[in-house]
Amino acid sequence: MDLSQMTACQLRDLISTGQTSCVEIMHSVLAQIDRIESEIQAFISIRDRKQLLREADAIDQRRIRGERLGPLTGLPVAVKDSISTQDLVTTCASKMLENYVPSYDATVVARLRAADAVILGKTNMDEFSMGSSTENSAFQITRNPHNLDYAPGGTSGGSAAAIAADETVLAIGGDTGGSVRQPAAFCGVVGVKPTYGRVSRYGLIAYGSSLDQIGVFGKDTTDAALLLSVIAGHDQLDSTSLLTDVPDYSNELKTTDPLRIGVPQEYFGEGLDRDVRSAIDRAIQLLSADGHEILDVSLPHTSFALPTYYIIASAEASSNLARYDGCQYGFRADDFDSLIDMMCKTRTQGFGDEVKRRILLGTYVLSSGYYDAFYLKASKVRRLIHEDFKNAFGLCDVLIHPISPAPPFKLGEKSSDPLVMYLNDIYSVVSNLTGLPAASIPCGWTSGSLPIGVQLVAPWHEELLLFRAAYRLESLLTNIGVTRNAPD
Repeated sequence: MDLSQMTACQLRDLISTGQTSCVEIMHSVLAQIDRIESEIQAFISIRDRKQLLREADAIDQRRIRGERLGPLTGLPVAVKDSISTQDLVTTCASKMLENYVPSYDATVVARLRAADAVILGKTNMDEFSMGSSTENSAFQITRNPHNLDYAPGGTSGGSAAAIAADETVLAIGGDTGGSVRQPAAFCGVVGVKPTYGRVSRYGLIAYGSSLDQIGVFGKDTTDAALLLSVIAGHDQLDSTSLLTDVPDYSNELKTTDPLRIGVPQEYFGEGLDRDVRSAIDRAIQLLSADGHEILDVSLPHTSFALPTYYIIASAEASSNLARYDGCQYGFRADDFDSLIDMMCKTRTQGFGDEVKRRILLGTYVLSSGYYDAFYLKASKVRRLIHEDFKNAFGLCDVLIHPISPAPPFKLGEKSSDPLVMYLNDIYSVVSNLTGLPAASIPCGWTSGSLPIGVQLVAPWHEELLLFRAAYRLESLLTNIGVTRNAPD
């Protein structure tokens, strides 16, 4: 097997036994990028390869000298382009920040470097994390590695596609309404969104501050657990950061304890694609046969989740993106007559259509006369949704349900109708509204050899329980031949 195709944990074992080196791994990944990146377009920017190889070689030399190395020894990690990286352009896939180079690292990037990972480059995304297909980037369209005519999901589609195409070993993304889990499902990899506050948001360029979370991508559950163990933990630079201890997720995955697994009936209605329903039903049957108790549960306010999310997210986006006015940093229009004219033209030219659509919606729901009718009401419904999950977890340990109502769709198929595109988020936004940890793992394939993912959701702060459930289901699926590689 080519080194680029191996999991992070497999590569760590090979490095520790001297069977390969960090330089050889980097050469393999860069060779794969040379072969396929022109088709996939997963990266907005890739660091200078001579510098990448120098960093990998420096880690090899430290290993030869017997120095203690971090848990991500020399492994290439791709980072979503909404996460700040010192001296490396961070664009948010927007013309507004096309030439922005941060003077500091986000906390998660600093922790990756401290763990001896090598930052490979910045991945493509929907502009300012607004979209579900990575078609809203100002620079390029990322394609699904399993079929280039199809979307990789969004907004972290570049990170998911890079993992699926073996262009990186690990990847980081941002999840505001499913933006790690949905592209993970579309690309057939593992994506995990932790509890709100488990991972520092310092250095993450804001979209919706009460919803934004940084998540992880891996080729399997063990890789995702390893990566989350590195980046999680309290950060005094983030006022929303949790003070709770972080377990070593990757070393505590295996357990034979039976689980009570809840199946929310509201998530299995008529709008669910037949192939998705079949794959998830099989996953539930495997868990039942493995000795886990399957329970029907109800989340009665499910139908209100999507409008609640888009009201709150758009309102927060309107506030957060007000800073991009051409005055201090970022893009500025060239031709203007006054300060007001400069701001107007800068925002008109600098933002794409989807970003402007959400800013306008958010400004409307926050405006005088409409705040109580929309934003305040959405905030109250958010609390009701939170209580639904609290009640459900009184009956079960984890929930299982779809991450998306349909498998990957063709590029351009839904981009002309924003409301149709928004419906793709119907099963994913609730975890952001509630701050719950959730994971997407591959559970099958469509008849057209496109990946299908299933979502697992755990109670607040219970990432270890989430990983254990995901690892067990992943093992059961592997035993019947369901892997991250498409069937022949």
